[in-house]
Amino acid sequence: MPSPMSPVDRLVVALDVASGKDAVELAKKLIGKVGVLKVGLELFCAEGPSIVRELQKTAPVFLDLKLHDIPTTVKLAINAVLGLDPLLLNLHALGGLDMMKEASELVKSHRQNGGRTRLLAVTILTSLDSRALEQLNMMGGPSEMVPHLSHLAKNAGCDGIICSAKESASLRSECGDDFLLLTPGIRPSGAGLQDQARVVTPSEAIKSGADWIVVGRPITHAPDPAQAAQAILSEIEGAILR
Repeated sequence: MPSPMSPVDRLVVALDVASGKDAVELAKKLIGKVGVLKVGLELFCAEGPSIVRELQKTAPVFLDLKLHDIPTTVKLAINAVLGLDPLLLNLHALGGLDMMKEASELVKSHRQNGGRTRLLAVTILTSLDSRALEQLNMMGGPSEMVPHLSHLAKNAGCDGIICSAKESASLRSECGDDFLLLTPGIRPSGAGLQDQARVVTPSEAIKSGADWIVVGRPITHAPDPAQAAQAILSEIEGAILR
């Protein structure tokens, strides 16, 4: 990955929209303002691989499928999408060590053959707080589960993790500078939480060691998405310079 990364490189915009047309229109408005476009389950299921190909004419794509199944199924699914060569692809660390190992080996082989894809493991969704984890009988809470799953992902060969910026400072120290950290649940000051439970500002996320931050509705639902993205870029730049 680029080092040091520019503010634009670090900004991932979640195109959580229902149609390819809406996604492409948004992407065009954000040219030069974002480094990565996130395609999630809703958009990928609606439009299929073609939307990734179309969007990557504008900016690299983070294919946010959060794969979680038996190792063979996940490996086959990854093999099916690696032809798209997304910048980032992810799976759930809760799928286990064997699943992550097989996926990691496949992605590394893809890079050895000229691809660029990095594999990230989702630790604990930022929509889940301690109470939600207790309901799932995961009594450790995010403060215990996230570090455990992060080390498991690193041992499995994943390139990095997806975690809340509330955990990223300690994980950066523990896992090293080469382990990639992507933080969702980013909300500019004054923005609503929507369905996120563990959120931070762009500045806080960058200071905590995040390589990328993911921003969705504060940009995509703004009256002027480009202007909203620029305000976040300014905040990122300020955090980098401090």
